[in-house]
Amino acid sequence: RALFNLLIPDHAADAFSPPRLSEPGLWDLLLEQLLGGLSRWDAEHFLFIAEHGYLYEHNCAFFPLYPLSVRAVAEGALWPLQRLLRLRSRLLLSAMLLNSLFSVLAAAALYKLGCVVLQCRRVAFLAAILFSVSPANIFMAAAYSESMFAFLAFSAMWRLEKGQSWLSGLLFSLASGVRANGLINVGFFLYSSCKHFALQLQVGSGSVRKLPLLWKQLLSVGSSVILMCAGIFLPFALFQCYAYGRFCGPGIGLEQTVPKPLLQLALDKGYGLAARNGVKPPWCSQQFPVVYSYIQDTYWNVGFLRYFELRQIPNFLLALPVTLLGSWAAWTFILANPWHCLTLGLERRKSEEEGKPRAGFCCPAVFVYVVHATVLLAFGFFCMHVQVLTRFLGSSSPILYWFSAHLLQEYEPLLWSEGTDDQITALCSEKSLLGKPPGSCGKETSENPLVRLLMNCSLIKPLSKCILAFFLSYWLLGLILHCNFLPWT
Repeated sequence: RALFNLLIPDHAADAFSPPRLSEPGLWDLLLEQLLGGLSRWDAEHFLFIAEHGYLYEHNCAFFPLYPLSVRAVAEGALWPLQRLLRLRSRLLLSAMLLNSLFSVLAAAALYKLGCVVLQCRRVAFLAAILFSVSPANIFMAAAYSESMFAFLAFSAMWRLEKGQSWLSGLLFSLASGVRANGLINVGFFLYSSCKHFALQLQVGSGSVRKLPLLWKQLLSVGSSVILMCAGIFLPFALFQCYAYGRFCGPGIGLEQTVPKPLLQLALDKGYGLAARNGVKPPWCSQQFPVVYSYIQDTYWNVGFLRYFELRQIPNFLLALPVTLLGSWAAWTFILANPWHCLTLGLERRKSEEEGKPRAGFCCPAVFVYVVHATVLLAFGFFCMHVQVLTRFLGSSSPILYWFSAHLLQEYEPLLWSEGTDDQITALCSEKSLLGKPPGSCGKETSENPLVRLLMNCSLIKPLSKCILAFFLSYWLLGLILHCNFLPWT
């Protein structure tokens, strides 16, 4: 990143770029040269919020848990560096350290989740390796909230699969304090509770059930669902209340002191400040004053089909790989489990009764994750700036990694055997003898499967080359383009 940032001049982008209020020292300049590429585009918003709070109205599109965490580390663990580095530099260093930690923890959580859901350690391990070279990798490293959200979301899903509902609810609640799309995770709780209740009803269905017992179970499930949903929505609601109090409260703007350079920036760019001279933003007078939807609509023109313009074709092409991969994943699962999809997985299967559920990507337990990913994909494609789909799905859903790992494990002979390179080469040369992969859901190989594929790239199948090309090219292009203010996902 530092090399690309030094070699390639920054593009003059119309992005949020607030003035620095203090002169940088020698160590600040050195840190900027090394890590400055991690503070581009939306990263400026997070670092600005961590340093100055929610000064501008459009800063409220970025939720508070991540910038608060960055500020806490900068003022806590990095406090001894305050004589060498100004606050802005410590915040940038803090963001880099936090995101490195969260990325590793997210990969570990994804692996544990995959082991539980897929019941296939090799595919789960390969998926975690693919996450480490995610097409959205630059956003996992830069001062963005993606890595923190991925860690919280994957950990919450894993805890829910393990039956730890309250811990899962806490993690989902924290995730909704990081990104707005964390609210959709409430669907996991709703589905889990409905499925548990529906399967309970089917146990001993031949016997007559007592209505009082049935109502008691229904009330118990309903009350727990309401509490969990309220917990997940609470951070969003509290943040909207905070924004209302800050930007709509009477007289707040009169007492607020804003540094002159930041005030001038607001005047030059038309950024909304807290109520000044009694003038309140338009959203304050709405029946439900939600600043988040107002900002998305007013500042970024986000809405249904608003991005469907001829000049946006390059951005749609940029989102094409993840769109095709997500759609293919949903179609593959539906073809493998048509009845399970029609019944929404609420009917007890014979394989479940016998204790022998199918393993791998097409196992029934993946259903809710496929639905989650498909909803995110459809919403992002039709209602958002479509180029963000790659990082949107890459940090929110395990499906992108599970399905890619499934395709590699299912169709790539190099991953069917754990023999030596000579044995693998011989295996690949005998194409006529190759059928479907032998039991591929044993324990994971000690060798990194991604390294094996790259070291034998001339032998791998075209499908494997396409998957690896998508992951690695987006990983590399993200480093080159994003670090220099060039348009990317």
